[in-house]
Amino acid sequence: MINVTRTFLPPIEEYERLLQRVWKNQWLTNRGELVLELEQKLKEYLSVNSILITNNGTVPIQIALKLLGYSGEIITTPFSYVATTAAIIWEHCTPVFVDIHPEYLTIDETKIEQAITPKTKAILATHVFGNPCHLEEIERIAQKHGLKVIYDAAHSFGTTYKGKSVFEYGDVSTCSFHATKIFHTAEGGAVFCNDKELMDRIFYSHNFGHNGPLDFHGLGINGKISELQAAMGLAVFPHLPEIIRQRAEAVSYYDAHLDFDHLQKLKLREHTDWNYSYYPVIFENEEVLLEVQKRLAAISVFPRRYFYPSLNTIKYVSGGEMPISEAVAKSILCLPLFAGLTDEELDMIVTTINETIC
Repeated sequence: MINVTRTFLPPIEEYERLLQRVWKNQWLTNRGELVLELEQKLKEYLSVNSILITNNGTVPIQIALKLLGYSGEIITTPFSYVATTAAIIWEHCTPVFVDIHPEYLTIDETKIEQAITPKTKAILATHVFGNPCHLEEIERIAQKHGLKVIYDAAHSFGTTYKGKSVFEYGDVSTCSFHATKIFHTAEGGAVFCNDKELMDRIFYSHNFGHNGPLDFHGLGINGKISELQAAMGLAVFPHLPEIIRQRAEAVSYYDAHLDFDHLQKLKLREHTDWNYSYYPVIFENEEVLLEVQKRLAAISVFPRRYFYPSLNTIKYVSGGEMPISEAVAKSILCLPLFAGLTDEELDMIVTTINETIC
């Protein structure tokens, strides 16, 4: 069986050696030795000014919205994982959808300003499949209208734009370290913020609002990651170059062998050093996609309809029509992409797709 992804598991003895430190320290949570070590390694690897690792990738979005959204309107994309929209509503804000660019698949920056109202407090945009939004234009719009910018950068571990980590853009950026991601801690995430005062608020917000054991800065929730999760991250970390190399090879294979006369691939934004996080292809219509999906399933290959459905259409929002996002969501499929995917497996996938769409 070939799924859309396969979690990278380091050699178990490497993980066990790190667990021995946990047992020796008798410290499982509340920012122990392994959490601090992992933060430092990631800070250096990503060349970022600040990082706080968390128990998942959604809590940082919720905290950012709590601190910056003020229960107002949040301009966002309908083409993202459901957590992006759900976090907005969970924090008693109102999502205001803006359609996406048909090639980059990120929020269409040319349509943002017409969606701004006196109730707008922030822009929450997603770097889709690790492909950056139009960062300069979103920053210009935000400064012009006095808005905050939050980036859902769940897919963007290692992506750089103009030589700089995408995590360095916006007021707050977040990332996922879920088991399906390039770098993972089994379950986890991170938040990035260059404003020291805001980062301090984010920090205490992820720890129940604590200011020492007996005092509180303010309201907070539990966003802490455990030593066991940090141990997994530290075990995965040394293997990152090989993980990325193998994923890049798989992407090159797809690029060289798929029939792009009948498929559309993701267009990467100029000046982007991409991270090979996903391999989405857009078919001519949903009927073709479903036929491809059926034929791949017959040979035990299971890509994913990601992202589907367009978030403006889910039951608990009223998002209006987003024609580009809705059309893309119905016809996009993420193909298998992970370290360890063989040329034989890739050939089987490519051959099946090409024979179906021609």
